[in-house]
Amino acid sequence: MTALLLAACAAQPNPAPPSSASAPSVSPSAGPVNPANIKRIRPALPAGYEIADVTGPLSAAGLWGFGSGWTATPSHCGALADPAPADPGARGYSASGPGGTVYVVVAVPGQGAPDAGLIGECARWTMMFAHTTGEVSLAEAPHIDGADTVAMTVTTRMVVESGTETDGKADTAQAYVDGHVVFVTLVTDPGSPHPPLDPHFVGDLLVSTVSALRG
Repeated sequence: MTALLLAACAAQPNPAPPSSASAPSVSPSAGPVNPANIKRIRPALPAGYEIADVTGPLSAAGLWGFGSGWTATPSHCGALADPAPADPGARGYSASGPGGTVYVVVAVPGQGAPDAGLIGECARWTMMFAHTTGEVSLAEAPHIDGADTVAMTVTTRMVVESGTETDGKADTAQAYVDGHVVFVTLVTDPGSPHPPLDPHFVGDLLVSTVSALRG
């Protein structure tokens, strides 16, 4: 899937060159995914951040700030932003601090991993909800043995009736493995006076989370 993702991005007119140093990998583990092991990832969350439990159903789109009833163009690309729309057993953590808010979640997906066709057609797409719009681009995903991975970056803009505009940015990486989807999202505020967490943290945390769930 990583190879398909890179091929899809290369077909775009102005692809962002990936950095091989930002693609961590993990070796396969003998054990299957155990969602209860999500607790093992808590120490890997940023030090000093406020940590809370999160429970499902959860979606990347919701974490990006898009409420129920959002739309995607093309519509089928929306599956990438909402891989587990109906799993009440989804679980994980949020960690809030000066560098943004991190979410790490494990859930049962509504369908299998995205295929090459979907990846190829959704290298860039848009989302809308009420006064909020988003521009989504596929990014380089970390390689994880035995898993299909996909990564996305979204920039959001909310304009209220008074004309006030609020901008946002989020980075999400997902892994489809052993009948589960694991996703890590970092939401940052471009207007914050504090430096954001490095987006590479998202891929690294995804790799660590899959390893912990398999352990």
